Amino acid sequence: MKKRKLSVVALAACLLVACNDSDDVEWGKEGDVPTEQTFEDAQSLSDERASIEDETVEEDRDNPKEVERTDDAPLSDDVSKSHAGEADDNGYVAGIELPTDPTYVDGVLLASKRYPLPADFNPGEDPEARAAFEEMARAATADGLELVAFSTFRSYDYQVQLYNDYVARDGKDAADRYSARPGFSEHQTGLAFDISGPGGIDFGTFGETKEGKWLRDNAHRFGFILRYPEGKEHITGYMYESWHFRYVGKEIAPTIYEKQLTLEEYLGVE
Repeated sequence: MKKRKLSVVALAACLLVACNDSDDVEWGKEGDVPTEQTFEDAQSLSDERASIEDETVEEDRDNPKEVERTDDAPLSDDVSKSHAGEADDNGYVAGIELPTDPTYVDGVLLASKRYPLPADFNPGEDPEARAAFEEMARAATADGLELVAFSTFRSYDYQVQLYNDYVARDGKDAADRYSARPGFSEHQTGLAFDISGPGGIDFGTFGETKEGKWLRDNAHRFGFILRYPEGKEHITGYMYESWHFRYVGKEIAPTIYEKQLTLEEYLGVE
């Protein structure tokens, strides 16, 4: 049986004794790019995010602890106990805390509703991912298209602001469907790229544009995957986002694309 390794950098996510929903606790709000919102707000949100310049700091990655497992075996108790609880309707495990270190599975950094990031994890935009995007943009240009990365790295603090704004406007349940809570956003990894064509984006129709179709069919060649594909909402926890691409590298992106997997399915985690 094929064995794989789950790399966890001293993961310390544990369950809270009770949840605190008081108004002064801003942590319990979330944030990410919207999918279910009024589309008249879409361009203003894109412009706002594009103008934000978050401070980039050096990466701090210690050697991860290796935990061996088989493909069909559950994660070891010290890793899985914080993520094995029953999730709510929006995919979050009740009472899960932010860890002290990020989670790596087979060397791949994971950020999801079950695997959050530390609040102080602040790597900035990943240079390798940026170089891959620029290579991809040049290939698109050769095919007569223009690609724009309108939102990439977002800090924890910015995610707090973004999510709180969505909650204030649409309510917590609605915001949770299209936005990640602070610490749970893939944008905080510096590996997520929200991509559009020139002149902004209509979130509801981008997947049917020439640029959206080109990305769907070609992004894997440059190490990117469509992170939240249609029909996989019950796995990723997010609605279909035709513009949200995650850099995973040229080695594994083609496999994920060809087998039509989510990152969770490829890594063998919930």
